[in-house]
Amino acid sequence: MKVAVLGSGSAGNSVLVCSGETRLLVDAGFSARALGQRLEFLGINPSSIKGIVVTHDHRDHTRGIGVFSRKYLTPIHMTSRTHLACTQLLRGDEQVVEYDPRTPFLIGSLKIDPFLTVHDAADPVGVALVDERTGLRVGIATDLGRPTAHIRHALSGCDLLILEANHDEVMLRGGPYPASVKQRIASSHGHLSNQAAARLATELLHPRLAGVILAHLSKECNRPALAASVVREALRENGWEGHLEVASQDRPTALLDIEGLRSGETPSQLSLF
Repeated sequence: MKVAVLGSGSAGNSVLVCSGETRLLVDAGFSARALGQRLEFLGINPSSIKGIVVTHDHRDHTRGIGVFSRKYLTPIHMTSRTHLACTQLLRGDEQVVEYDPRTPFLIGSLKIDPFLTVHDAADPVGVALVDERTGLRVGIATDLGRPTAHIRHALSGCDLLILEANHDEVMLRGGPYPASVKQRIASSHGHLSNQAAARLATELLHPRLAGVILAHLSKECNRPALAASVVREALRENGWEGHLEVASQDRPTALLDIEGLRSGETPSQLSLF
């Protein structure tokens, strides 16, 4: 099972998950052209993508769904309420498959296990993806609001976690946003801070966890080195020394082999973008 974050932040989010010949995008928040370029940079033909799983309707997660789907004949999987909220991005000739946010479903050799979150969107979900061949599990939660017991259960037992660390609490309070925006970001329907991400990561820690990717960082109210430091320190205090990195808005991560991470392989750094 291989995973790459194509990019993550307020300007766009998308994750590539591969299981054998099954290749999926979780969200498509960049233009179809940018998504294609990032996939090709990783050696992935965009036409090989078997589906786009949409977590919620915000444009930084959905911007490219319509054009990409029409260009590459890629099915779009979303909840009915998210489908309704995304009608402006669709022409009607896309293949849209609606899923129940409480019911797992299969795309090729990947089982998608959606779970409800408390983000301020029409019908927000996170997803865990399980490789049916190997049992490897990847959890993706980039717009959490707050970690409920249900969310903790859904993300438990993951071999790789992609988890938001949106802001530093001190930087947010002193940041450039209006008070109303600061309140939204810090609310139970907004985004996780570095400190909240560290607490959740330690709660989800278990012996098989091979890697953590921090995502959806605020450009104005966070720094990659700061987010990594806060979360890494919390995990090390609990005895974890696995792979940790911060996803960039501007370029994809390496295509991470989860078994390789477990055996201590160091991913190659990408510098084309």
